[in-house]
Amino acid sequence: MKYLFPIAALLGFAGLAAAQAPTIGNCAVLPADNIWNTRVDQLPVHPSSSTWVATIGASSPVHPDFGSGLYQGEPIGIPFIAVPGTQTLYPATFTYQSESDTGPYAVPLNAPIEGGSSSTGDRHVISIDTGHCILYELYNAFPQTASWKGDSGAIFNLLSDALRPATWTSADAAGLPIFPGLLRYEEVAAGAIHHAIRFTVPQTQKAYVWPARHYASSLTGTQYPPMGARFRLKASFDISSFSPANQVILTALKQYGMLLADNGSSWYLSGAPNDAWNNDDLHKLTTILGSNFEAVDATVFMVDPNSGQAQQTSVSVTVSPSTANIQVNAKQQFTATVHGNSLQSVTWDVNGTVGGNSAVGFIDSIGGLYTAPPTPVTVTIHASSSVVTPSVEGSASITVVNPAPPPPPPTPVSVSISPTSAKLRLKWTEQFTATVANTTNKGVTWYVNNHQGGNASLGTISASGLYTAPANASLPLNVVVKAISKADTSKSASAAVSITRR
Repeated sequence: MKYLFPIAALLGFAGLAAAQAPTIGNCAVLPADNIWNTRVDQLPVHPSSSTWVATIGASSPVHPDFGSGLYQGEPIGIPFIAVPGTQTLYPATFTYQSESDTGPYAVPLNAPIEGGSSSTGDRHVISIDTGHCILYELYNAFPQTASWKGDSGAIFNLLSDALRPATWTSADAAGLPIFPGLLRYEEVAAGAIHHAIRFTVPQTQKAYVWPARHYASSLTGTQYPPMGARFRLKASFDISSFSPANQVILTALKQYGMLLADNGSSWYLSGAPNDAWNNDDLHKLTTILGSNFEAVDATVFMVDPNSGQAQQTSVSVTVSPSTANIQVNAKQQFTATVHGNSLQSVTWDVNGTVGGNSAVGFIDSIGGLYTAPPTPVTVTIHASSSVVTPSVEGSASITVVNPAPPPPPPTPVSVSISPTSAKLRLKWTEQFTATVANTTNKGVTWYVNNHQGGNASLGTISASGLYTAPANASLPLNVVVKAISKADTSKSASAAVSITRR
């Protein structure tokens, strides 16, 4: 076991709740109130959560895409280098020059490259100027004699919440910095991770949500998550059987969650290589499946669409039930729970109208009792709490429907017989066929003059409907062959049989 820190240190972080910034050297890794550094464990579940999880892979395992040692001769993960404020600045040219920062870049020409110098992968290069707290990131980067060349590059002031211009990429597909989302061994060793974790999925939507600035897909289906989507490990997931080191990671996944930043493999968590990682222990995280995660809407924390600053409140509202089908004029009680504040009062509205109206239905603005309108409609009710400013709200989707029509009466069972009459001589036979309709039970019971199966004086009939006239009888003899349904004994059909000498 490669744990180089006291176990007690790993277990002492559970009470930490307020946002705080990770650090590198003497620099904060973005302000404490940045969305990367803001907890999401009290947010309600996103309405698209189950759909997105299914698309990414509910049965796909988590994969820590970092570790110790070498894979195919290179360190495992996305490396970075910390440099002093005196680091030489180098010019850089990019394929996507219009969406890249011109530089120059404080990135040593021998800086570590993701996947190694001969890599054909993403070739990310990350350098942090700890003297000026500036983050430099390159994508598909190649060092030249006295410069860098790559597909794109981005420069971030780690002391600022500023985002890149809307629609701009960065060294990452979502237009976000990479370094703030990396799992670093020194954070685990310190006993707590105070930021969201970068992760990838195979397919994303042609869309992005705050704080992302860029999409990298042509898929428009809403079953695909957009860049910038936030996920978290479910609070109900039991982490007690995992090692103390893995519990630090899993606690962060519950508290801060993951931020979707790039297309890649399902549930791949990004981290920096470090020889102190225990690969065997990290591999135990692969027992966690996509179904153990849920999406949340972190955009409720947005202060300004062009800033990564997040409202620092843990207050949220959930409405139960979150969806409902209600018949016209019927009533449904909804309840609201305010998380993170002892004041539980909320104000209810329907489609933004407090108390509702006759077209969308009425709701008790204090109690949450909803009365559906007389015509079908789809509406959204909100429970708003003003315990914080701006107010926070939870919602539920309602579909008002007409009562279901009564089921049609069942079609009665009917029996028909063929032939409907026969003329026979003594000992002759006649095959009768009974057809039973409107039931899966096609069986019948055969009678001759109300005697099941007949007798010697009337003639006999087999279970298959073969009638045999008597051998001796006073002629002429007239009998009735009857087929009675086994499914409904009140239903029958008859045939007249006349037995003569000629």
